[in-house]
Amino acid sequence: MPEDASTLEWISVATLDDLWEGEMIDVKVGDELILLVHLAGGDIRAYQGYCPHQKTALADGKLEGCILTCAAHLWHFDLSTGEGVNPKGCHLDRYDVKLEDAVISVCIQDRS
Repeated sequence: MPEDASTLEWISVATLDDLWEGEMIDVKVGDELILLVHLAGGDIRAYQGYCPHQKTALADGKLEGCILTCAAHLWHFDLSTGEGVNPKGCHLDRYDVKLEDAVISVCIQDRS
């Protein structure tokens, strides 16, 4: 095991009652802001909560289908993949998500 190995921890952050299909919210886990999105068809994704451009909260943006438009400077992201649409070449860091008994959990690294 590497010297700086960290452990993974699942943190409950919301329920399906908090996040309906077609909606997005942000949640705070420690010092991290995480964007949760419930895509059409039932997929739930979690990404970094701030736009990589100028740290605007992504949940303040507009969601149309799976395309998120950042409220500050209108950058576009495909939330099915996390990839930038405009501009291309940027991306959102993604967190693993699990759903158990209507509870949404994200996996984070414990760096302690």
